[in-house]
Amino acid sequence: MITSTASLDDVDVAIAAARAGAEAVRARYGQRLTHIDKGAGDFATEADVAAEEAILGVIRAARPDDAVHGEEGGQRGAAGAVRQWWVDPLCGTLNYAVGSMLVAVNVALRDGPAAVADPFSGEVFFTDGTTARVRRDGSDTRLAPTAANRLVDVNLDPPFPSAPGFRAVDLLAHPGFVARFRPRVVSTTLALAWVAAGKRAAYVTDGGDLTESVHFAAGIALCRAAGCVVTGVDGAPVGQTGRGLLVAADAETHALLLSMIRAEAPAVSS
Repeated sequence: MITSTASLDDVDVAIAAARAGAEAVRARYGQRLTHIDKGAGDFATEADVAAEEAILGVIRAARPDDAVHGEEGGQRGAAGAVRQWWVDPLCGTLNYAVGSMLVAVNVALRDGPAAVADPFSGEVFFTDGTTARVRRDGSDTRLAPTAANRLVDVNLDPPFPSAPGFRAVDLLAHPGFVARFRPRVVSTTLALAWVAAGKRAAYVTDGGDLTESVHFAAGIALCRAAGCVVTGVDGAPVGQTGRGLLVAADAETHALLLSMIRAEAPAVSS
C-alpha cells in the first residue's frame, strides 16, 4: 500500500494513513503490551508507536517533503512548515490498554484534509476541507450532524487547564444540563467524529488552543466541514487565544450549552 501512495491526493493520503494506523492498532488489540511512561500518569504503548510508524510510512511515501508532528515521535521537519501533518496514532490509549475499543486514529494536514479512523468499526470519517463523509464497507456517506439524540460527550480527564474559571466536569452539575441532555464519556476524540456523524449532540472540553493539537486537529476539521458549530468554551473562535472546545451539532444546542457554561463559570466569558 505504501508504494502506491505517490499518486494520491491529500484527502486520500489522510485516509490511507489513518487506515494504516488503525490496522496497527487493531492487530495488537488484546495483547500484553509494554507501557512507555510519559509522566503524570500518562503513557503510551507499543501499539501507539507501531501505529505512528505505519502512518508515517504512508505520509513519507506520498509526501516525502512534508513536515509531520506525531504524538509519540514529536516534530519531524520544520514546525512552521506550510505543509504540516498532525498525527495522533492512538487517541484513547488508556481505554485501549484496559480492553476498551473506544479509540481513534487522527491524521490532519494543516488547513487541509483530515481523517479519523475507528479501528474496530472499520469506519473512516474524513474531510477534503469542504465536505465531511464517512467511508464504510467501501461506500461514502455524507455526514449529517443532529442534536436529536441529546447525548453530550464531556471530557473529564485531568488536568483542567481552564480551572478555576471552568472545568468541563462542572457542567454536569448544572440543573439545565441534566434536564435537557444525557452525558457520555468516550474519553477519546472519536467523540468529535460522532458529533459530525450525528451520534452525539455536542462535545465539550476545556484547555487552551486545540486547533494545532495532534489530538483535536482532525476532529475540528471534520466537524467544521460537516457544518457543526465550533468555538471555544468562551464562545470565541478557536485559535491561538482560544480556550477549550465546544462543538455542537446545531446553533441552538451550542447556544444552550454556552449559556450553561457561563452560568457555571462566569470567568470564562470575561
